[in-house]
Amino acid sequence: MSKIEVSFTPENYSVYENKDSIVVVTDILRATSAICTALENGAKEIIPVSTVEEALEYKEKGFLVGAERNGEQLEGFDFGNSPYSYMRPDLKGQSIVLTTTNGTRAINMAKESYKVIIGAFTNLSQVVRWLSAQDKDIIVLCSGWKGRYNLEDTLFAGALTQELSNTGCLSEIEDSALSAMYLYNLAKDDPYKFLMNSSHRRRLKRLNLKEDVRYCLRIDLASVLPVYDNGRLVPMDIGEEVTKAKVG
Repeated sequence: MSKIEVSFTPENYSVYENKDSIVVVTDILRATSAICTALENGAKEIIPVSTVEEALEYKEKGFLVGAERNGEQLEGFDFGNSPYSYMRPDLKGQSIVLTTTNGTRAINMAKESYKVIIGAFTNLSQVVRWLSAQDKDIIVLCSGWKGRYNLEDTLFAGALTQELSNTGCLSEIEDSALSAMYLYNLAKDDPYKFLMNSSHRRRLKRLNLKEDVRYCLRIDLASVLPVYDNGRLVPMDIGEEVTKAKVG
């Protein structure tokens, strides 16, 4: 049985940090959605880096590199963080380096935990399937926006809490997760409309990225569960991991 709680921003993560917990990092618009898309489309691995300088070092070594700041792709890089950028067939088997405004920073912040996985609406069922077979406390780490709370990551945290609650695997739902779940249940019939006036939704609208928002709010477009392993995000063999957990 597991306890679940939510850190609504990376700046608040130190309050919740527990190195024996599983951390689910989410950045719905759009880093974790893009990571799931890239691995679903055959990328070998994603290397998350926190700074543009690190990304440039990898680019100079010949890596494919995605770099986004303030919602926009940085000049001179191969991708931004739009999921649609990672649907190319030529990415199959490739290593991709990624730096984003919020998501990759959150991933690296949590990397000393028992395990770090990537969560998005697009792989929600895979996250639920694996977590429900574990016997570890869960922290949902919302990437937010430059240290501020955002609505879309909170809705994912709420959806995850609701789905895990439905499986009966949770022993405790802390107030942070409970409030996220209540909010998700208000939004679940039309999350796109619910987010109409949210800050990042407005930001992406100005950049003409409406379709990215719609894509990132769709459930179960990907069958992968990215896991942090020695500096890289790779697809987990969920079936094998679930079997291990049950045997253990």
